[in-house]
Amino acid sequence: MKKSKFNKNVFYPSLVIVITITIFSLILPDFSTNLFKNGQNFISEHFGWFYVLAIAIIVLSVFVLGFSKYGEIKLGADHTRPEYSLISWFAMLFAAGMGIGLVFFGVGEPLMHYLTPPIGEARSVEAARQAMNITFFHWGISAWAVYAIVALILAFFAYRHGLALTLRSAFYPIIGEKIHTKFGDAIDVFAVVATLFGVATSLGYGVLQINAGLSHVFNVPNINILLLVILCALATISAASGVDRGIKILSNTNIAIAIIFMIFILLLGQTTGLLKALVQSSGEYISTLISNTFNLNVYKRADESWLGGWTLLYWAWWLSWSPFVGLFIAKISKGRTIREFVIGALFVPTGFTFMWMTFFGNSAIELVSIGNEALANAVSNDISLALFVFLQSFALSDFLSIVAIVMIIVFFITSADSAAMIINMLCSNGADNTPVWQKIFWGVTIGVLAASLMLGGGLASLQAMTIMAALPFTIALMFAIFGLFKALRIDYIKKSSQNFSNMPISELSKSWQERLKAIIELPGRRDAYLFMQEVAMVALCEIRDEFIKNGLNADVKILQNGAFVTLVVGLGDERDFSYGVKLVRRSSPGYTQALDGEDLYYRAEVFLNEGGQDYDILGWSEATIINDVIEQYRRHMQFLHTIRE
Repeated sequence: MKKSKFNKNVFYPSLVIVITITIFSLILPDFSTNLFKNGQNFISEHFGWFYVLAIAIIVLSVFVLGFSKYGEIKLGADHTRPEYSLISWFAMLFAAGMGIGLVFFGVGEPLMHYLTPPIGEARSVEAARQAMNITFFHWGISAWAVYAIVALILAFFAYRHGLALTLRSAFYPIIGEKIHTKFGDAIDVFAVVATLFGVATSLGYGVLQINAGLSHVFNVPNINILLLVILCALATISAASGVDRGIKILSNTNIAIAIIFMIFILLLGQTTGLLKALVQSSGEYISTLISNTFNLNVYKRADESWLGGWTLLYWAWWLSWSPFVGLFIAKISKGRTIREFVIGALFVPTGFTFMWMTFFGNSAIELVSIGNEALANAVSNDISLALFVFLQSFALSDFLSIVAIVMIIVFFITSADSAAMIINMLCSNGADNTPVWQKIFWGVTIGVLAASLMLGGGLASLQAMTIMAALPFTIALMFAIFGLFKALRIDYIKKSSQNFSNMPISELSKSWQERLKAIIELPGRRDAYLFMQEVAMVALCEIRDEFIKNGLNADVKILQNGAFVTLVVGLGDERDFSYGVKLVRRSSPGYTQALDGEDLYYRAEVFLNEGGQDYDILGWSEATIINDVIEQYRRHMQFLHTIRE
């Protein structure tokens, strides 16, 4: 088997570590749970400030990347087009990111905050408002920004710089070529282990909810393991069929079911009230985002343990899942610009999440506030049952419960098959077109691991261990973000230099010796002023006369003692066109001097209304300068046409 399709340095160590930790958790469940829980509590207590700061940096970085000059850069070559439609792209990233989590916690989390708020009186109007604000905060932009930044780093270096689509590539700006050594293998082993345990624990909880739904609707007994076997088998088949078939089709199906299900809850509930709540809660989320992001309860206004048990736990959980979800999102995002990616991967899923949490969470709070204690008890005693108790309060409750079960099943399969595909890529140097047995192997491994943890009671301990692993990853991620900005800056400069050639097509007719000489020689003061008088000024005057012949008011102005010559074409009430040539002095490079022996050389740079354009025309012919003026005039007219529309 070719090494490009199988990396034994990642495959075998990952398998050994997973088996060792699983056996440890099963043989000593109480000890392992206490060990990992104590470690998790230690990190929350002593490094909570770091998680809070890291999330703030990540959110800010994603906004800057999306809405700065870097947003124009593509995740791939400039001619690359996206492989998936917007609908399919969104459906797949949402299903892999947190689809199953929304179904599990959509009713439960808002109710938990309502029944036991961190501040104030339980079951009050203020508690309801606070519950939605907290839920939005935990599931909103901050969570998706974590996934987005990891995906951006991976997609940029994989698709624009030809690195493997594995986690090691995110650290190329930090360790350079060492990503191809044992150090890079260790990074990918970490990603495999974190993904396996993170997905296995989540799927374990998902099976519990599916079984709870079947028991509630059809009185089905406890068949958790049988369900897990069947669902993991379906997920393995989907993963083996690839992204374009199984994963894409299932994701599209599931997002359609989720939207229909959500609309049912909206229409069957208090429609107007829910829409009002969505608008108000979204506004409160936006207005409190900064203060909530940096809140550490330093002044003990709330229970000390609340922050560690909720916000910090969520931040660590999103960070621990980001290698898996980030890799998957990167896999399906080739060809999109950074700006398009940020809008699609940050704001669209956040908006959908807010609608889901509002329609389900607000409805649940309203039901409890008018006396539905069965729902309150379900949330307190068995959160996996909460959704189905909630649905009993609506018309068509049995139908809705069946739809919910189907939706959870498909979300389960899409999460599992995405995880199997990503783990397979991590063990195959980023390749996805691997032998089928590898995909089947990891699909089966996920199922066996989840079943073992459910039978042995190790879900809680492994979840705590996964969250602990987020700390070292987050530290490394901060450096990777810095490296991404550094690489993007270089890429942007390179891309900008290609947008306008310093040697127009008409100059390409010269011999290569003449063109090379023009690049190497650095003109001094005498040559620069001679060019301005005998070439640039003559060219601008000639095209000025042509503008006048065509009935336009044009003039050439000589400024700064002949160092700045400008052609101005009056366009009436519209913005005038201006094309100037200005001599700019630059220090000569250390390896050479200007032609006249000075330490300075000159550039004849073009200046438009917007300022200097940072390209040099010194050495161009009259005809070439005239053609450049005409091209810039065409662009100016196109600009005027655009702003008129």
